[in-house]
Amino acid sequence: MRLEITRKTDLATQALLALGGASRSKSGELARRIGTTPGFLAQVMTPLVGRGWVHSEPGPTGGYFLSADLNEISVLQVIEAVEGPTESGRCVLERRPCDATGACALHQPWTRARSQLLAELAATKLSTLPEPATAHPNTEVAP
Repeated sequence: MRLEITRKTDLATQALLALGGASRSKSGELARRIGTTPGFLAQVMTPLVGRGWVHSEPGPTGGYFLSADLNEISVLQVIEAVEGPTESGRCVLERRPCDATGACALHQPWTRARSQLLAELAATKLSTLPEPATAHPNTEVAP
């Protein structure tokens, strides 16, 4: 069992936090700030732009800027924007649906734990998270 999010979701969260403290950020500058490449940053930003949280302006005077309030965006919303909707009916033990009629041995405790986790992620607004200070130390950043 793995309870993880992808690096892409981590970077999306960091990008939103970094943009919360800036008026506008160029792609290369934002990529360096969160520890990724400009090419991968574009992939990270696509779902954020799609949700209307970030606006992207092309050109030499363009860049990314926050167009939403971080008090209104939850951690769960970012996860689902990048990773897709959470799957509520999947069995924790097998690759099959798990419900009251065909429940596995862990169905009830897993369902309760999952509900608590999702509630906590939904209640945690991005504005309550610390802004990333620097890029991850093990990440190589293109010049």
